Amino acid sequence: MNISVSHITSASPRYQEVWDLREEILRKPLGLSLKNEDMSRDHRNTIFIAEHEGVIIGCVLMEPIDTDTAQLRAMAVYNEWQGKGIGRLLVQALEKYAAQNGYKKVILHARKVIHEFYKSMDYDIIGPEFTEVGIPHLNMEKGLNLDSLD
Repeated sequence: MNISVSHITSASPRYQEVWDLREEILRKPLGLSLKNEDMSRDHRNTIFIAEHEGVIIGCVLMEPIDTDTAQLRAMAVYNEWQGKGIGRLLVQALEKYAAQNGYKKVILHARKVIHEFYKSMDYDIIGPEFTEVGIPHLNMEKGLNLDSLD
């Protein structure tokens, strides 16, 4: 399986592919659409993409929160690629990039149904369950140490 991970910005011509992926995986199943959301924060984000044979198959966004904290958001992997380690590759790339750029911690809002994935990557639940986009979520965080990320 030849997967490459890189990063782009919302100014990239490939941003539309990321938008389409997020729409298909994160919004349509909930009866929602990104068309009805304020997407302006995307321009502040670094967008990590996983590609197979030139096609984007997964993405995750990193948003700076403050000088020490970055937020992992909008993780999506096409259904046929789920369970093959694509999400893990994306999170690892985000964490390494964040640590290299001076961030000490990554936070995220995990859909409750997928929070075990983040636990397996050493994220801790912080605080009570809450509802976002109509479904249960958990706040999670992980401290970064550049030496432990390879």
